[in-house]
Amino acid sequence: VNGRVVVQAEQFDVRDVQVVTATVDLEEVRSYRASMPSFGIQSANLAREHPRNFVSCATSLSATKTSTSSFPHPTIAQVHPKIHLPEEECCFGPACWLWDFLRRSGGSGFFLPLSGGADSSAVATIVSSMCHMVATASKADPFGEVANECRRVCRMQETIDVDSVSPWIPTDHRDLANRILHTAFMGTSNSSSVTNSRAARLAESIGSYHLSINIDAIVDAVLCVFQITTGKMPQFQSSGGTLGEDLALQNIQARIRMVTAYMFAQLLPWVRGTNGFLLVLGSANVDEGLRGYMTKYDCSSADLNPIGAISKLDLKRMLVWARIEYDMPILEEIASAPPTAELRPIVATDGEGEGEHTQTDEDDMGMTYEELGHFGRLRKLSRCGPVSMFRKLRVTWSHLSSDQVAKKVKRFFYYYSVNRHKMCTITPAYHAEGYSPDDNRFDLRQFLYNTRWTRQFAMIDNLVRKDEQNVTVASSNIKPLSIGRVKSTGSSSIANGTLLPHPSAAVASSS
Repeated sequence: VNGRVVVQAEQFDVRDVQVVTATVDLEEVRSYRASMPSFGIQSANLAREHPRNFVSCATSLSATKTSTSSFPHPTIAQVHPKIHLPEEECCFGPACWLWDFLRRSGGSGFFLPLSGGADSSAVATIVSSMCHMVATASKADPFGEVANECRRVCRMQETIDVDSVSPWIPTDHRDLANRILHTAFMGTSNSSSVTNSRAARLAESIGSYHLSINIDAIVDAVLCVFQITTGKMPQFQSSGGTLGEDLALQNIQARIRMVTAYMFAQLLPWVRGTNGFLLVLGSANVDEGLRGYMTKYDCSSADLNPIGAISKLDLKRMLVWARIEYDMPILEEIASAPPTAELRPIVATDGEGEGEHTQTDEDDMGMTYEELGHFGRLRKLSRCGPVSMFRKLRVTWSHLSSDQVAKKVKRFFYYYSVNRHKMCTITPAYHAEGYSPDDNRFDLRQFLYNTRWTRQFAMIDNLVRKDEQNVTVASSNIKPLSIGRVKSTGSSSIANGTLLPHPSAAVASSS
């Protein structure tokens, strides 16, 4: 009103409808407009055409209320607009999206493979935030829409009489999380006790129904079938196997986790004595989707993925924010841990204790998550191909040589194109980034590319050679400058017959 915000609705809310009200003094609006010449002329013209009619406020009030305090007072206080932090948007937006999907689908909860890493922990945190919102809204209005939907989802429907004062509502967010969020650490002999511990402690902080599942028996059974059929047993590279064998052994672990997740999602309600089904949550971030750093039909294949369009760096910042917002210290430990898939054997240590994983995501990808963010924005938002991306990045990444930038760009486009087919089956995700690689809705480019990018890579090589030649020519034109006894001549100096700039503008030479 008159340039002031007097009331603001919540940007993120689990309610379908949110009503906010403010009392406005129309005379203030008229006076404000009249103070501006352009508005004043319009107001005068309208006043002649449409005369004002006054209605007594007393007609809308009770006849017994004659005190002036009974009349409505205009909202005077100015509200400072609430602008959410990016970390808050990454958490609250997907949380509302998950609640809307859960109640509309008729499901009775979620199942999340919780590895103890940043991605799956971010998804668990988002569900916990959803539980905070739903529990708070249910307490505020036990007979409202959110509370009714909460009872239906939790299979706690009751015949509520209008005179009833105690319908079931969750006691707090942990109570609700225990009923609808089911988490499981699906480990193998390649998993570390550190990540298992992180997953268990996070589940305890959230209040989810948590399981620890060992899937080695299933992996061994599949490999046994392969050995019986072919007479061969694949080995990891660390044990003398080829790269193809190594990747196959990693992928079978990841795909078995997906199959196991769906089985538990279907049967856990029965195990817990309720009915319904669980929606399986995925946890692949937008950077991994863009690069294709995922196994097709692994745990990235799910019913929903709340972080499928959020970058890794944003997720880590969200975890640090949520650690303070929800008082969960474990999130800080998770955010600072190096991302690892834990699909290769753990390197043995000479001393006592468990060995440490040397397999990290960034080493496997050959690029950092920060670099992936640059690639994603340039590829989707700026619509760059290999050559135009190289031209931009050799300026942006001035700390790298042209050859180093070229190698990074080529590596990205090779893996982008060779893994593009994975985006055709990617899990539906909450849309939060402009460079979402989701082929079904947000990125309608072809998924079959010439992975050699013959013409584009050749142009990049030519540009690199020109840059190197320019550097060579520039360095050959630099001649050593000998400085002897200097005689001051005002704005310039003479040393051994050579005209030099004034000492105040020159770089000091060593004595």
